[in-house]
Amino acid sequence: MDGLDFLSLAVTAVVSYLVLFLLTKLVGNKQISQMTMFDYISGISVGSIAAEMATEPESPMRPLTGMVVYGLLAWGVALWTNKSLAARRAFTGKPLILYDGGTLYREHLKRAKLDLSEFLTLCRAGGWFDLSQLETVVFEHNGNLSFLPREAYRAAQPTDLSLSPKQSVLMTPVIMDGEVLPENLRSVGKDEVWLTKKLREQGYSAFGEVFLALCDGSGEAPQLYPIETKKTPRKDGK
Repeated sequence: MDGLDFLSLAVTAVVSYLVLFLLTKLVGNKQISQMTMFDYISGISVGSIAAEMATEPESPMRPLTGMVVYGLLAWGVALWTNKSLAARRAFTGKPLILYDGGTLYREHLKRAKLDLSEFLTLCRAGGWFDLSQLETVVFEHNGNLSFLPREAYRAAQPTDLSLSPKQSVLMTPVIMDGEVLPENLRSVGKDEVWLTKKLREQGYSAFGEVFLALCDGSGEAPQLYPIETKKTPRKDGK
């Protein structure tokens, strides 16, 4: 391979990567567990076409067109399923009740393509080893199982104990890698003067000494995690 061929291959690889990235942003980011069958088919098709485009620089327009068509199809289906319940059921399916009130539904297990061993394995993976402790088990369209425990076996809630715990709030990072995040700091109603004061109260003289700082805006001291100078974590409490 001469220099010109190498440059052409590199350019088409970069272009295919950028197109793939743009199509992914257009369709939307999803975890594997959130993908429908159509998303999966579109994803592997676009990926294989992108690989073909990167390795066949002589005629990049054909695979590029295929990538764009697949991407637009996936985007169109996503919009359609968001607006139409019938389309959503057609492309993503609907939940199936596999177990309810002590009854296992064999036909629903067949439709979910699960045998009893797989069903019990998924129950154990979800932390349920005794079916009698469950009221309902639902097979979701993403392949996961959702569990509704019987009242006697559900986790105790503070209201069960007549407790009124304080509401937790979202912790916001205000320092990362020794750098102050001004926008985040303003979002919790604080400024660098307040942050500097709180750091000095905890023995820090500069922002650069802090690896991570978290704040909830309550006015209390932020959670500070210093930049660790040791290369390895402590072992056995030493």
